[in-house]
Amino acid sequence: MDDKIRIVALGGLDEDGKNCILVDVSGDLYVVGCGIRYPDRTMPGIDYVIPNFDYLRERKKDVKAYFLLQGHEDDMGAIAYIYQDVPAPVYASQTTIAMLKAFTKAVSLNPEMYDFRPTKPTSTFEVGGRKVTFFHTAHNIADSSGLAISTSLGNIVITGDFVVENNAKPGFLHDMEAVAKLAEEKTLVLLAESKYADKPGYTAPHYKLAPLVERTVKDASGRVFVALFSSNSYNIAEVLDMAVSSRKKVIPYDKETQDVLATLHSCGHLLLPKENQAPLDDVRRLRDDEEVILMLGVGQKLYSKIALLAAGQNEDKRLVLGANDTFIVAAPSNDNTELEFTDAVDELYRTGAKIVNLSRKQLLKMHASEEDLKMMIGLLKPRYYIPVKGFYKDLLDNAEVALSMGIKLNHQNVFLLENGNSVLLDQTGGRLVDEGITHGDIMIDGIGVGDVGSNVLSDRQKLAEGVVILGVTVSRSKKAIVAGPDVQMRGFVYTRDAEAITREVNKIFLSSVKDGLEDKDYKLETMKQTVYERCLRAIRRSTGKEPMVLPLIIEVA
Repeated sequence: MDDKIRIVALGGLDEDGKNCILVDVSGDLYVVGCGIRYPDRTMPGIDYVIPNFDYLRERKKDVKAYFLLQGHEDDMGAIAYIYQDVPAPVYASQTTIAMLKAFTKAVSLNPEMYDFRPTKPTSTFEVGGRKVTFFHTAHNIADSSGLAISTSLGNIVITGDFVVENNAKPGFLHDMEAVAKLAEEKTLVLLAESKYADKPGYTAPHYKLAPLVERTVKDASGRVFVALFSSNSYNIAEVLDMAVSSRKKVIPYDKETQDVLATLHSCGHLLLPKENQAPLDDVRRLRDDEEVILMLGVGQKLYSKIALLAAGQNEDKRLVLGANDTFIVAAPSNDNTELEFTDAVDELYRTGAKIVNLSRKQLLKMHASEEDLKMMIGLLKPRYYIPVKGFYKDLLDNAEVALSMGIKLNHQNVFLLENGNSVLLDQTGGRLVDEGITHGDIMIDGIGVGDVGSNVLSDRQKLAEGVVILGVTVSRSKKAIVAGPDVQMRGFVYTRDAEAITREVNKIFLSSVKDGLEDKDYKLETMKQTVYERCLRAIRRSTGKEPMVLPLIIEVA
């Protein structure tokens, strides 16, 4: 009997991160990726966003495996929060396993809870009697893979993040031979990443850092600072190589940097000779021109480190930027972190140090551009094609690349999905349906999973604009104000403007309370709501802001 296949994304579509694809083959459920998304500025106090996994909970008995294709948190971080509810064997490379353990420990969960099944980046194995193939891909974290799941209708192939690259370091190579071998079999459907689908040509070699800064590192007369994302192990490896060739010593900026280097070293990557290693304690013992100080971090946290160092507010006072230092910023911002990035770089320029600030156009990430995608599509010649990983524009660009190739891909067999939509594939063909599969965001706040809803976020945003506290004591029997009113404003208006606004708000507050007391069957909650609405409206009209307004009405006999 032919297989019936359902493919659905719980995350990763029309967003950056939170990647999670479910592949259902005749009732057997495979989870490909299970990642986090970093919050944007509309989510104050939120650490991470993960997919809503109610659908996985409902079908936990059907989940046969998690396939983790790389060690980036946007592809594997959410499993730390999901796994105890929905356990299953986890297939991943040793590097990905090490990164998942490190992340799980960092969020105060148990890294020993997983049932790991270590796999080589290119390998073939069976899960529940079904053949599964990993093929090594070139991405900016070592030992990344793509995936093929065999079915009676052909292979389901998921590229993961990749570039076509045959001249990279071991651990970062695209195994074209393995892809060509898969191409000898029938490809039912290909799911390919979309982030750089609008970029013409190949991504390689524009993700390489060395050609941009190697001369700067070698010729520096003082210390060289390099800021990189922790997830970018390819560029980290390049920095280590440049230090070795320049006969300099690499000094980790802080414990986080040291831990990342140690994790990757334990997996056989970033093997730095001992004579090129030095602890932070040696920063004043060595000559300035011998030092490469490596600073690693994630997103806004990395930019915060840069800004604190530049402003002289970093914890370790042995590190102070001076005019003889060179600072290389090799961590371009994304759309959610531009403000923090700009502030950090602005602080750097104030130090007088030589600044090398690499833009997104100069230093690409290792994602598939147009020709990379065409190479993969042309080799595998899928019957169906599904763009994944990216905002809607990226998905649309990816679809247009596929449609332009003239290999029988058209508007009937190229599917643009939204999170929660399903593609059903069987002997009769393929179709897109909305089965009402539960999806969405779960917010992680500290150790709380899903404790924060839209109301809490709204309150936090209002608190960011200031607080207005309105206090009064009323007598129920006398129907009169017996103490107050008192209006306190904090954090949203200049002192010189506060007096006029306070007078207006106080007037509205007083009249609202009196109106409430004159009501024959007044209710305290109704009075509070009226005060809140009238005073907020007045504040919004006067200042254009919407602070948190807290009416404190105390009732006595």
